[in-house]
Amino acid sequence: MQFPQPTDTLSYQVPVTMPDQHDFDEVLKPGVDAADEEECDRNHTIDFDNICTLQNQLLNSEKAQRMGEFFSFLGDANRLRIISALALKEQCVHELAATVSMSESAVSHQLRNLRTHRLVSYRKQGRQVFYRLKDRHIFSLYEAVAEHIDEGDS
Repeated sequence: MQFPQPTDTLSYQVPVTMPDQHDFDEVLKPGVDAADEEECDRNHTIDFDNICTLQNQLLNSEKAQRMGEFFSFLGDANRLRIISALALKEQCVHELAATVSMSESAVSHQLRNLRTHRLVSYRKQGRQVFYRLKDRHIFSLYEAVAEHIDEGDS
């Protein structure tokens, strides 16, 4: 007995579309979990060619692991406050410590970690060292997350 191949009689057509902004803007009713709103009809058909295309575009495991570690690193409130301060202007350790109400030693430690993860860079001016966000990507990421959090509060 020969079983049908995914591209033969089992190749089903299910429209795959990108969600529009309205899909993201919908707000669930208070106390209603997203899983309660809609369920997948397990009897619908699947286009295995589309699945293969999606799998080829999917984030690979190694990159997903690295991104997970990156976001985990950003999960520290003190680091985020330092990033927030540096998003406003470049600062020296002394100024930054006063801005975020932390000791200079703690700020220096966090700045070393942030430099290791390529989130901040520095420049020297005489004996002073000024820190700033490494590049526009870091600022954009900070700005997008802050905006997302603020949307939830309104």
